[in-house]
Amino acid sequence: MIWNLPIALALLGSILVGYLLGGINWAIILTRLYQRRDIRDQGSGNAGMTNVLRSVGKLPALLTFVGDFLKNVAAVLLGQLFMYLALNHGTAASVAVSAGELLGVAKYLAGAACVVGHIFPIYYGFRGGKGIVAAAAMIALTDWRVFLAVVVTFGALFLWKKIISLASITAAALYPAYAFLLTFFVDYLRHGHSLGYVLFVTCVAVFISGLVLFVHRANIGRLMRGEEKPIIKSRKS
Repeated sequence: MIWNLPIALALLGSILVGYLLGGINWAIILTRLYQRRDIRDQGSGNAGMTNVLRSVGKLPALLTFVGDFLKNVAAVLLGQLFMYLALNHGTAASVAVSAGELLGVAKYLAGAACVVGHIFPIYYGFRGGKGIVAAAAMIALTDWRVFLAVVVTFGALFLWKKIISLASITAAALYPAYAFLLTFFVDYLRHGHSLGYVLFVTCVAVFISGLVLFVHRANIGRLMRGEEKPIIKSRKS
């Protein structure tokens, strides 16, 4: 695989912009606007949509979801733009990788970096949320087929148990399997993508899955002890 400076800079730029955008935490911003308080000092202490729903209300939670989703959209689009510009640079013709795969790599790197930025934001002392919405956005933007499989898994478990953490943890754990099966059996065997691309996508999925499971380790402990609380109807608007 031959690399050159424009491609390398595009990939590094994708990671950097993804991380910096991911650090914009809408749970913290909106809670401060609504209550003049830090969401990390309320409820579970998590700077994410679920804690905003429980501690602040439905509208701030919805706005948090939208903001966290859109920042990943922006990261992925910018990552693709950087790679598009690199591929159209005069020296980019020496790269022995398909343009489609390079654009895909840029999407994955930008999206994954956005998830890392959400969980460990440089702007807020590296104390952010648990990355569920950011990760869901990344999956949706990189592979809609995998996203559907993850959503079905999440939705089925949530409807059954009404516990967001259980549904999120299970969906995150199965994400690498879904990503590998679809990229290998569809993209590699049927559409001619390289094995290297399949390996890259699977490794990113394993990384994101492991990261989400790591930040949910306290939830996993409570689930094992039967102490995790289900979502109930909020009394706040």
